[in-house]
Amino acid sequence: MVRRRLKPEELDLWNQVARTAERLNPPAREPIADIVAKKKPKSAEPKPIASFSLGAVSTSTREVHDVLPELRDRLRSAVLQMDAKSYKTMQRGKIKPEGRIDLHGMTVAEAHPALISFILMSQASGKRLVLVITGKGGKRAEPGTFTPQRMGALKRQVPMWLTMSPVSSAILQVTESHIRHGGAGAYYVYLRRAR
Repeated sequence: MVRRRLKPEELDLWNQVARTAERLNPPAREPIADIVAKKKPKSAEPKPIASFSLGAVSTSTREVHDVLPELRDRLRSAVLQMDAKSYKTMQRGKIKPEGRIDLHGMTVAEAHPALISFILMSQASGKRLVLVITGKGGKRAEPGTFTPQRMGALKRQVPMWLTMSPVSSAILQVTESHIRHGGAGAYYVYLRRAR
């Protein structure tokens, strides 16, 4: 087979296309020895140490990078699964809960089965909105403090329990309650209709 020569206009067209194309296989990287040789050596002078006196407050500002957002933020950012109008009314505290369970003073081992049976019985009896009271559970850590302070065990555990089987299929929405129903120390649990 004999190859034909390209005409000048075909060659110009090919060169225009070739200029806009990107290489599939980029050129090989420089050898590490060349990269190390190009770097400038660091100066041997030590960095000055900031002066500090006993009892002084630190002026440095540290950014806090939490892996897991705060519980309140996670509940607020959860996907809305119930009617938006009912949700707003509930958030304002205008809907009165039809049932409530107070987990104050219970241990985690006592509270978990009590919560599960309460949720399932509430759904079976046709209730739609129930209140789960956990208590605020300790102090919140202030920004800039070095000692970690955890909130109460029930305050942390209850939202997780409500997303697990067998009660997860009975629940539409979980959110912090309005201040008149306990605020940060309680949760609204909006239930699905019993089938």
